[in-house]
Amino acid sequence: MKKYVRLFLFVLSCTLLLQGCGKKKESEDPSAAEPTIEVITHSPDSAEAPAEEESREGMYRSELTNEWIDETLKNQRPVAVMIDNDSRALDHIGISHADVLYELTNSTKNNGITRLMAVIKDYEDIELIGSMRSARPSFIQLMCEWNAVFCYFGGPFYIDDYIAKDHVNSINGNTTDSAFKRVDNGKATEFTAYAYGEGLASTIEKKWGKDYNQYYEGAHYQFTSESNPVSLASASDAVDATRVDLPFPLNSPYFEYNESDGLYYRWEYNKEHKDGENGEQLAFKNLLLQNTRYVVFDDNGYMMFHSIDYDREGYYITNGKAIPVTWSKADECSPTQYFDADGNEIQLNTGKTYVALIPDDIWSGLKLD
Repeated sequence: MKKYVRLFLFVLSCTLLLQGCGKKKESEDPSAAEPTIEVITHSPDSAEAPAEEESREGMYRSELTNEWIDETLKNQRPVAVMIDNDSRALDHIGISHADVLYELTNSTKNNGITRLMAVIKDYEDIELIGSMRSARPSFIQLMCEWNAVFCYFGGPFYIDDYIAKDHVNSINGNTTDSAFKRVDNGKATEFTAYAYGEGLASTIEKKWGKDYNQYYEGAHYQFTSESNPVSLASASDAVDATRVDLPFPLNSPYFEYNESDGLYYRWEYNKEHKDGENGEQLAFKNLLLQNTRYVVFDDNGYMMFHSIDYDREGYYITNGKAIPVTWSKADECSPTQYFDADGNEIQLNTGKTYVALIPDDIWSGLKLD
């Protein structure tokens, strides 16, 4: 036994010496972390080794949802598609393909109209996505944390400096028609622009290649195992959340929890929010709500959220319960992180996630029942 103790102390001292030579860069592959020293004993009380994580041939767990998808997509960047949320733009087409769906107030005018951004990993076979609309700086900052390719139709000059940044790859439908289509849907012209998967794939491949680039900081959300899902019921600060009413005044969106499948189904404009492609109502496993400061640029209502901020309040909602969280985002390329009351980064359940940045001056209108 003394021999094993001496070996352990020798290896430990070497490890500490190496650590003192310099810190590991944050951009390093997390798989290159310092080795763990294991002291092997033969006690009959030793716990059994944990079971190996499930694997499936030709598949891997998506970094956006933790669901199984084709491994040929593993290094492929997602797209982030700007989607109009005016009532005249409904029904949305292809929106149910979103792995992560963002909703933000788009303007202080028009009764606080919101706009959506669909982040989609597997997009090439999608026939249509939209209808699409113009960009805002807040969305650009958010899509960068996914290393996504930003897809939009024009925008005010306020976006110009953000679009021009080195870490932003974007496709503007006003200047590039290879990834977009105009659809005769009987509506005004501003509601007829759609992206289509095959065009997005070929355009992205020609411009930058489809794989993650040097600005990708690695997997975003932290997911728990499907065999051990997150249950918030035991948290001391958990509250019921079988219905979630968001304080966006124009479209009055809300979610209803379906206990039978564990999903939150979305409503807006007093009706089910459906995908016109397949008739499915939008549903999510995780809801992330952020109390967010903002600035107004001009009298036209153009605005920008402080999506880069520190220690702001919010909620994480899943499986019929909600817990308060704090959220922080260090810079444009860094992911938004969410922490529970004990300061631990939360883990999400496997499935799609909805994220809302809610203006701080209407945050108090959020209702959880």
